[in-house]
Amino acid sequence: MKKLAFAAAFLFSPVAVFAQSAQELHDARYDRALAAGYKALFLCSAIGNAERNAAARTPESVHQWELTGIQAPLNDIIQDMPYEIVRRPSGQIGHVAVEWADDMPARTAVYFAASGCSILPIGAPQDWGASDNPLPVPAGENATAESSASADSSLSPVFDDALAEKYGAGTRTTAVLVRKVENGKITSQSDRYADGFDGKTPQRTWSVAKSIAATFVGMAVQSREFSVDDPVNMNYWLQGGTSDPRNAITIDHMLRMASGRYTDTPGNRTDPLYWGGSSVNEQAVQWPIIHKPGTKFRYSNNDTLMAIKAIGDYVLYYPAPELLERIDMNNTVVESDIRGDYVLSSQVWATAPDLANLGQLYLNKGMWNGTRVLPENWTDYVSSPSGPQPEGRPFGYGAGFWLLNNSDGVPPDTFAALGNRGQHVVIVPSRNIVIVRRGEDPAGNRFDIAAFTKDVLAALEN
Repeated sequence: MKKLAFAAAFLFSPVAVFAQSAQELHDARYDRALAAGYKALFLCSAIGNAERNAAARTPESVHQWELTGIQAPLNDIIQDMPYEIVRRPSGQIGHVAVEWADDMPARTAVYFAASGCSILPIGAPQDWGASDNPLPVPAGENATAESSASADSSLSPVFDDALAEKYGAGTRTTAVLVRKVENGKITSQSDRYADGFDGKTPQRTWSVAKSIAATFVGMAVQSREFSVDDPVNMNYWLQGGTSDPRNAITIDHMLRMASGRYTDTPGNRTDPLYWGGSSVNEQAVQWPIIHKPGTKFRYSNNDTLMAIKAIGDYVLYYPAPELLERIDMNNTVVESDIRGDYVLSSQVWATAPDLANLGQLYLNKGMWNGTRVLPENWTDYVSSPSGPQPEGRPFGYGAGFWLLNNSDGVPPDTFAALGNRGQHVVIVPSRNIVIVRRGEDPAGNRFDIAAFTKDVLAALEN
């Protein structure tokens, strides 16, 4: 009893209150650092990647769309943080710096033409990695985003509803696009954009990037150098000998969110990587295992990052711009951490037409312009619920793609790439249709992509 009384007295003592306040101050400072990193990266990426495509974004537009409605507590911090956009003598964006503390350097995101923007670690000087020389723009960019295919006027009312929040109160749609494909060719395409956006305006894909990652893995498998049954075999794990259970984790486990590894938050928030300037190696590799691989679904950014690490030699030899060029996603940029590892769990900027190309590749069973890009069975592989399934969610999961197989009014073969803030690429093989919806939905406001898909398909039947 005396021990219990002492413990209770300590909890309410001035020392305990001081410790709690110190932790709160510590966390508040970290939140400011993350918010500044978030702002620097989004200003850099939205403006720099748009200009790469001969499109335009202003800081005011980025504040209006990408920097509002974000997760707490960053949303209440980020708007008024002072920032500076620094350009090279050529006019090309160089870096963006955001002030956050009087005694620390500004948070800085540096622009590289081939790989967009990378956020520097907290405390790094602004000129770390910067250059005054213009960086070469990759060949193939600025390709036209226009389609010669005809539009379908029957979709106009559905598009009106999407922009008018019918599919979710408070949602903010920036783009909708529907493409019909027959025999590998586009037969019709209809699209609509919010003011300030068009077919050359890239937006962050968030977790749609995971489906792009699965596509890169498919390309590696098509090369016959890799198999999804290959163990990930990270050197760090191998140092533990064969007894380290993580050596049993395969690429397939990673793609199906079934590695069995621990994640510290639901959805595996990776703020230290995304906004803090840490690296993929620091963030994704060393987590322990708590379930037998292949037995438990746990949505995890780190699993996708590890799937790409597993084919690291392939993406080193064939970098992302070259892989994207294979399917004419020339207005898409895969960004990396400051050490050069692709952040393919989220950090990709793509236009709506480019994402339609991604979907069309799967309608075409992995063929593009007469060339096999993915294995013949890859569409079936990524859309198969052969791994453990999510609990308490409306959609199932394949390998890097969500499954709409249980959604009323939607064909059971429908699958989709889905991302934060309303990024959607829906693929309906039985109807030869790809549906793209882009948005900047505030946290807590969800666009009903299943209902939108149902209405699009119904409109096309009339």
